[in-house]
Formats: sequence, structure tokens, C-alpha cells
Amino acid sequence: MFKHEKQLFHPVEVERANPQYAALLHEQLGGANGELKAAMQYMSQSFRIKDPEIKDLFLDIAAEELGHMEMVATTINLLNGHDVDATKVPAGEIQTHVILGLNPGLINASGYSWTSDYVSVTGDLCADLLSNIASEQRAKVVYEYLYRQIEDKKVRETIDFLLNREEAHNALFREAFNKVQNSGSNRDFGTTKAAKMYFSMSEPSPGGNKFSDTQTTPPSFK
Repeated sequence: MFKHEKQLFHPVEVERANPQYAALLHEQLGGANGELKAAMQYMSQSFRIKDPEIKDLFLDIAAEELGHMEMVATTINLLNGHDVDATKVPAGEIQTHVILGLNPGLINASGYSWTSDYVSVTGDLCADLLSNIASEQRAKVVYEYLYRQIEDKKVRETIDFLLNREEAHNALFREAFNKVQNSGSNRDFGTTKAAKMYFSMSEPSPGGNKFSDTQTTPPSFK
């Protein structure tokens, strides 16, 4: 069960309207690394998790991502201003001006619709956690790109908050992975001699290959 509380996860403001930047910010609303993707991925993955603590972690983060989605949509709404004017968006997505009446849409920065193809679910907890760690890292990178392309201090405050929450989620997923890294696909496979061999395909290798004698071990994020 979900309950909507009538307050944003973090205050959202803009210094001035900027429809062109609103188009860019749509990437984190309906894009492949955006907030809706994250919420749906973590929620979908949670359905078969047997560990109650990790299941709650997935659902808690999924719920927070929905709150982030609301923050992004609110920022887009403020940046779009009050006038429908497609000429203010000279490149990229203009659907909000010609179809949606300035309403934020579930589309990316190029105007392509959000799709569940963005969501990765394997049913294997190790694989899903590694996918989520990568998802949070990619989302952080996109926010970093967006941060650099806006001078609006209020928008930057929102992005800075979201960047830090992506890092928090990343750390939580890494901690969960450390807890289960010897289970599932990490336990069932990767146990033969072939799992501990490195093949150097780069010849000649400048200075020799430092990895050729390395014995692989389960990854650790400590």
C-alpha cells in the first residue's frame, strides 16, 4: 500500500523559467536512467526477494524514487513557465509545448516515451543488486551532466540533493550485495578453474600484464 503525503521529499524552486532546460531534465523523468525507471525496477525486483530486510530496502528505495520523480516533474513544470511556445525549445523534446500543454511527460530528453524495457529484473538477487548499483551510478552521472548545464542556483540545489540520494542508494545496495554475495549465481557458478583464469589477448602487452597471475575472488565493495 502506498500513501501520498502532500509535500515534496525536498523543497523545489527555480530562479526563472527555462523551457529548453526543462526539455533536458525530462531525461531524469522518463529516460533510461531516470527516476521512474528506478522506482519500477526496484519494486519489480522486490516481489520474489525472500530476505525481509533486503525486500524492505528495495521497496523503501522504490518509494523514495517515486518521490524523486515528483520532484523532477515539479521542477520541469516550474521551468516550463506559463506560455505554450515551442520556439523556446529550439532543439530536443517539444511534446510538452505541442501535445501536453506544458505538463511534464513520461518521455526522455529526445521525446521518446518511457518503456518498461528500461527495467532489468533477473530473479537472482546478486545480479539484480549489481544492476541496481550500476543504475544508481548511471543516474548520478546524468545528474552531474545536468548540473553542469544550468546556472540556476535553485535548480542546482535540487539536483545536488538528488545526486546525494543516488549516492546513498548506491551505498545501501553495495552493503546489501556484501551480505548476499556468496549466494545465488555467485554461489552456483564461478567455482571451476576456468573462473580463476585470465586470458591476455593484448600482444605485445606494454610492461607485461599485471592481471595474468591474479586469482579472482568474489567482488567486495568495502
